[in-house]
Amino acid sequence: MFRSYLRLLLFTFGLLAGIQVPGLVKDYSQRVEAHLLESRQALSGFQETATRFFKGDLQALLRHYRSSDDPVFNSDANSIESLMIRNQLLETEWQALQGSWVSRSWHVLAQPDPQLREETLKGYSYQILLVPEAIGWGIGAGFLLAFVVESLLLVIGWVALGGRRRSVKESWR
Repeated sequence: MFRSYLRLLLFTFGLLAGIQVPGLVKDYSQRVEAHLLESRQALSGFQETATRFFKGDLQALLRHYRSSDDPVFNSDANSIESLMIRNQLLETEWQALQGSWVSRSWHVLAQPDPQLREETLKGYSYQILLVPEAIGWGIGAGFLLAFVVESLLLVIGWVALGGRRRSVKESWR
């Protein structure tokens, strides 16, 4: 009886944890999109200058600033370069989040940008989404957790008994 309750408890815990995955992916995606829009806006003035004087090539604008003897231009070159690096990182993250829900989930769980992941986790509030992905994640995680823990406990019990099975007493009524 205890084993049945333990199995139900593990399944429920896994279900609730699994349901969180799509919400976390959604929050991470929204955070990436917001930062990307902000990054594009920060670069827009420099992009206009590059379009006007360097046929749209931001790298040429950056080289022009770096070749100047003026320390103000050199300082601006560092600022432009850091904006460009940040924008490229966010564009790469955004592209990684444009695939199927499986690839998005894998990216967020296994390969997210550490800073964006930390921001997302700090601002994340637990939620229960009733969408097919959340239900699938919940049932899968619940089953997997219950199966793995029960199997592990059975193996530990088998080892503790020295590989012997307990005899089952038959009841004849």
